[in-house]
This record gives sequence, C-alpha cells and structure tokens, in this order.
Amino acid sequence: MSAGDTGMDLAVAIKKAIRDCEISSKEYDEILAIANADKHIDASEQNLLSQLQSLIANGTIKRVAE
Repeated sequence: MSAGDTGMDLAVAIKKAIRDCEISSKEYDEILAIANADKHIDASEQNLLSQLQSLIANGTIKRVAE
C-alpha cells in the first residue's frame, strides 16, 4: 500500500465516522491501523487524525460500543 493509498483510505474511513456522527473502538483502531500501514504518518494523515480527534473531543463524533 503506497502513501497515497493510505491517505485516501484514511480519509474515507474518517469521512464515514463524520457522516455517521459516531465511531466504535473497532473503527477507531482500524483508522489507526490504516494510518500506520506504511509505517509513516505524513503531514496530511496527521492532519486528518487531528481533525478526527478534535471532532471526538468536542462531541461531534461520539465514541460508541461495538
């Protein structure tokens, strides 16, 4: 998986969480696995992860049980 692929996959997974307004622990772990798949988190991926974390922190996206 190339860096571009992980960025795109990461964006898709995060957009799903935003659209659903919720994220399970499993989905969160999958997002982290996608980000780490190429063993490098670039600036774009870091930005996406920061945005996700902010949305979770401010309650826009709720953490839910599996």
